[in-house]
Amino acid sequence: MHQANRFTLIYLGVLCVLAGVYLLPPSLTFNELERYILVHLKLPVLITAITVGASIAAASAALQVLLRNPLADPGIIGISSGASLFAAAFILLSGTSLATLGLSPEWQINVYALPVLCFVGALLSSLLIFKLAKWMGGSISSVILSGIAISTVCSALVGWMFLVAPPTQLQSLTFWLMGSLNNTTWLTLAVAGPLALVATAFLLRCAGPLNQMYLGEQTAQLSGVDVKRFNKRMLVLIALLVGISVSIAGSIAFLGLLVPHFIRRLHGNDNRMVLLLSAFVGASVMIMCAIINSHFASITLPISMLTATIGAPLFIYVLSRKAF
Repeated sequence: MHQANRFTLIYLGVLCVLAGVYLLPPSLTFNELERYILVHLKLPVLITAITVGASIAAASAALQVLLRNPLADPGIIGISSGASLFAAAFILLSGTSLATLGLSPEWQINVYALPVLCFVGALLSSLLIFKLAKWMGGSISSVILSGIAISTVCSALVGWMFLVAPPTQLQSLTFWLMGSLNNTTWLTLAVAGPLALVATAFLLRCAGPLNQMYLGEQTAQLSGVDVKRFNKRMLVLIALLVGISVSIAGSIAFLGLLVPHFIRRLHGNDNRMVLLLSAFVGASVMIMCAIINSHFASITLPISMLTATIGAPLFIYVLSRKAF
């Protein structure tokens, strides 16, 4: 336990250092302009990065245990795609854009509607995946294949939206496909942030039963876990975290696939450690993406492009070492 606390403090310290680097102004004068940039631009991006990174990484770590497959990721098996489809459809049909989200009184309902719709999309796609997998035999591989199929369908539907969307809506639709940390406001974070915090806290409380799931559903049942009820609860929590993340940052690639895997390689399979440290590392990776956009890029780079550029070579390296 002492060692676990030490690792937790180390990862938390790294997270705080990265946050400080991102928030550090070009000069230390803290004039009026720098204060405005800090409060209205940088802090919302930082909170978005922490919320999205922690939510996706922790949800993916739980999903991988639930499916007993290290390749399980909300983006790969279609949960993120379902959330993105519902969000893109809402943005297209409502005729508004993320640039005005929360700023115009007539569209303030979007602040509450988007997280709800993204959650509904993530949950429906999850249920559809599991129903299709059950029809295919119920194996873990059938879940992965069903997820890939649903993800492809959702991505194709969003692609068709590009063809019929007016030019003013193309930027908003691109956001849901590529991801960004720069489209939130304090109002959107006031809705999404507490929801993500509560869902993550409930997820961390499920670490014990998740450890029992390593030994199979029958063994977990004998250990006192109501497996059917537990699976439903986990599915709702994962869909909620993914839906919240998509609603404020769009779809993020590779983050949920790699972060929990490397945490398990470094610190073992105890989910009391894996879930918490995955949340810290996921948040740290997203802050690093914000730092790259803030200090090293002349234009704002899509977050999924950054995470895929970093994650794809690492994924190939892991496969070459037969880590799976």
